[in-house]
Amino acid sequence: QCLPFEAALTLTAQIPDTEHLTGWGFVKDLAARTGATPATARWDTGAVLAVVTRLAGPDLLARILTQLPDGYALLFGRAELRQPQPAT
Repeated sequence: QCLPFEAALTLTAQIPDTEHLTGWGFVKDLAARTGATPATARWDTGAVLAVVTRLAGPDLLARILTQLPDGYALLFGRAELRQPQPAT
């Protein structure tokens, strides 16, 4: 709801990709699609998602992060906390 109308149209008009990318995979994919370096794509992603973090608030952000693959918390400026896995 907080996105500018043009940005919302762009995001909702795309067919979701079926491949689940990690946070770093997302950054590399974005770099390849835009012609940017991975470092620039990471910087730009962090800048945009910092605003999303501020607008979403802590509760919504926590819900978003539980639905994303590993590595996205760092892109949102949060620590990547993992639940301890039982020993096998």
